[in-house]
Amino acid sequence: MDDSVYVGNAGKDAALDRGWLLGHFKDAADPRHSVDVEIKWGVHPRGDERARWVTGEERTALLVLISGRFRVELPGRSVLLAEQGDYVVWARGVDHSWCAEEESVVLTVRWPSVPGYKVPGEAIPGGRPRPRPRTA
Repeated sequence: MDDSVYVGNAGKDAALDRGWLLGHFKDAADPRHSVDVEIKWGVHPRGDERARWVTGEERTALLVLISGRFRVELPGRSVLLAEQGDYVVWARGVDHSWCAEEESVVLTVRWPSVPGYKVPGEAIPGGRPRPRPRTA
C-alpha cells in the first residue's frame, strides 16, 4: 500500500473530524495533511447555523453548494446558494456567518491552513444567523 495516497468517502470521513477532510490538523504522515489549504464536507440539517459571526478571518474561502439551500451572510450582503454548483468566495478579513435554509451539503475550501486558528462557537440548530456585531 502506498502511504502517499488516501482513498475515502467524504461523508464518512467528514464525520470523524467535524467535516474537515484536509488541512494542517491531519497527522503530518497523512497525505491529507496540508498547511496550504483546508477542505470541509459540511452536512447541515435544516436550520443549522453558525453560533456566532466569524470576525477577523485570516483565510480566503470558497463555499460550493452540493445540495440544499444555504445562505451566507456577509457584511451588507446576504448570498443564497440555491442551485447545485452555486458558490461564493470571500477574501481574508471578510466577516461572515451562515444558515442552512434546507438540509444542505456544502464543500468549503479555505487557504491557507492556519495552525492553531479556531473560531469560537459551533453550529447550532434553529433559526437565522445572529446579527453581525456592530462596531463604533
